Amino acid sequence: MSLSQIARSIKASPTLALNEKAAILREKGDPVIHLGGGEPKSRAPMDALLAAVNSINTGEVRYAPADGIPDLKKSIIRYTEEYYHRKVNPENIIASSGAKQALMVALQAILNPQEEVIFPVPYWVSYPDMIKLCGGIPVPAPAEDGTFYPRLKDIEMRVGSYTKAVIINSPNNPSGAMYSKEFIAEVVEFCEKKDLYLIMDDIYHRLVFDGKKPFSCYDFTKLSVENSKIIVINGVSKQYAMTGFRIGWAVGNKKVIEAMANIQGHQTSGPSVLLQKAAVGALNGIQSSVESLRVTLENNRNILIDLLSSFNGVKVTKPDGTFYCFADFSAYEKDSNKLSQFLIDKVMVLTVPGKEFGMDGYLRISFCGTIKDMTEGIERMKWALDPNSPNELYIGDRKLVRDWS
Repeated sequence: MSLSQIARSIKASPTLALNEKAAILREKGDPVIHLGGGEPKSRAPMDALLAAVNSINTGEVRYAPADGIPDLKKSIIRYTEEYYHRKVNPENIIASSGAKQALMVALQAILNPQEEVIFPVPYWVSYPDMIKLCGGIPVPAPAEDGTFYPRLKDIEMRVGSYTKAVIINSPNNPSGAMYSKEFIAEVVEFCEKKDLYLIMDDIYHRLVFDGKKPFSCYDFTKLSVENSKIIVINGVSKQYAMTGFRIGWAVGNKKVIEAMANIQGHQTSGPSVLLQKAAVGALNGIQSSVESLRVTLENNRNILIDLLSSFNGVKVTKPDGTFYCFADFSAYEKDSNKLSQFLIDKVMVLTVPGKEFGMDGYLRISFCGTIKDMTEGIERMKWALDPNSPNELYIGDRKLVRDWS
């Protein structure tokens, strides 16, 4: 069978593949623990659920405008004023079926074949393939000092005549690193100087810890939204625990938003009206659920860091936000794909290999699940990896025996 060059160059999303694998194992009755997941376990806000129920009860669930319903745009305008300190118009906003689609249509709107997009390492697994889907060239930019905190020169040295855009994801998936105001200010100034698009992937921006507060990329530019090449991506999936609702958005200048809406109109049309109404409920409703989730995640993070500190040789950088920890397990196995598969096979614990995020030897471990699962999962991992562990481990009624050295 003949497939396109793009189809041959794209692989399945490893995080989605893990979710599918976990579901299959659970269906078989295996006591699997999924530490690779990217969705909080808390319920969606009641305001969101009631808004969806009220909408469906009308029976008037029809097509939506390609760029989103007016009510949702009004909510996003208010959100942008509160958290980004910028007044925007409806024409500066597009609502999409998830932040991932908003990012995808943004890339499709700005990229020509062979143009390059730079992003710091580690990076979200989908960035390279999304760029390839547009015919573009992904350019990962690892920090020269080996940390999770890039410096401007790490990006600057990779800019060439084909560079079109820079993507910044802070707090970062998978590391949880929140980049400094100084770094964001430098990147904004640099992109303006070089006339580059700057895509801010802010999907985790309110899930930050240790007294840190989200800040706005617009604080570092004198340009209006209309005259800027900044595109801000956000959504309800993470902060409101509404992953299955698939509502995200982008804020940018009218020209790029219009192009994005045209593309989206041919791809999927507008997002579901029902789910947009739920997003309006979340954005306009009581915001205590976001703070409750943030506090829970911060507590879970602290427990996970303590658990990982019991491993000899594992190096951990304390996450500033998100619900991921990116730990260096290279003392046990430098091939993270091999290590992740070993943990699935031997103790039924799912983690995401660091190689998928641009740093081999690491594992992404999520702390958005239950403390029980997190604790038992790490205990299983330690038993599997520590040569001084007992020869046997019981998982429920199932006895596991170490048959490896």
